[in-house]
Amino acid sequence: MTTQAAPKIHPERQRRVKNALRIFSVTAWVTGVFLLILVVRMVLEYVLKVEIPEWATVVAILHGWAFMAYLLATLNLGLKARWKPIVWFTTAISGVVPFLSFIVEANRRREVTAEFQLD
Repeated sequence: MTTQAAPKIHPERQRRVKNALRIFSVTAWVTGVFLLILVVRMVLEYVLKVEIPEWATVVAILHGWAFMAYLLATLNLGLKARWKPIVWFTTAISGVVPFLSFIVEANRRREVTAEFQLD
């Protein structure tokens, strides 16, 4: 019985996917961190009725910009890795659920690294 080796991925495609994965990972972490800060801010303001300074609204703005970058990074990686639409959707939506962006980033990193032989 012979084991069949996985087909070799072209080095240029590996490079493009690796760069897209790096950008995706950074944006996933930045988005996740800003989302956690935003959740803490909202709990303090709306649940615990703590008076939040006006400048703290910048957290929501920063999360919005980070999420837009995350969506673009997801699109970029999805195109290069040729993801199915459901993978794109679940990856994109993870940027609005606290802690989920960290979990999904780790899963996608593991999957893409294995599929494209990026070790």
